[in-house]
Amino acid sequence: MKRRFLLVAAALAGGCSVLPTREYQQRRDWPLLPRRPSVAAPRKGGRVLLARTVSAAPGLEARGVQWLLKDGSLNTDYYEQWAVPPADAMEEGLRRWLADSGLFSAVVAPGSRVTPDFVLEAELTALVADPGTGVARASLALVLLEPKGEQTRVRLQRTETAEVRLGGTDVVAIVAGLREAATTALGQAEASLARAL
Repeated sequence: MKRRFLLVAAALAGGCSVLPTREYQQRRDWPLLPRRPSVAAPRKGGRVLLARTVSAAPGLEARGVQWLLKDGSLNTDYYEQWAVPPADAMEEGLRRWLADSGLFSAVVAPGSRVTPDFVLEAELTALVADPGTGVARASLALVLLEPKGEQTRVRLQRTETAEVRLGGTDVVAIVAGLREAATTALGQAEASLARAL
């Protein structure tokens, strides 16, 4: 009888909870689509570039938008995330960017039957904002290879790092800054490849 009374009392209390009430927060997906501002025609009789898969440095496999906290620790946000993993977005962006650059007659992906004149390997090593210093940073490590029969010549090995000023400290400003940094890094990559060819 006492047990039934306790169950009824708990049901009547209904709205009471020992759990803290928290406002529902919806997860947002942000696109990361670095695009070249203009498109140049493919170079006639030019060389073919194979752009391999862009790998992600440790910690960049996650889709959460990343920024540094005041204590220097890295925050990877659960509710604010990229629509696809950032290395995948940078891979598509890099391939499109170089195809639009006019440096090559064609830029192909792994699995193509075309025999390439050059092979590009890349790794996304940073895509992080630092609201404390007001900077967004993107880094892309590049290796440009030229296959020559049995041997392969390294034409370029460097890391492109782009830093841009943040327009604020909220998530919208952080995402905008990271997009701009990614776009700037791809522009720098194009310039370095042009010098190496």
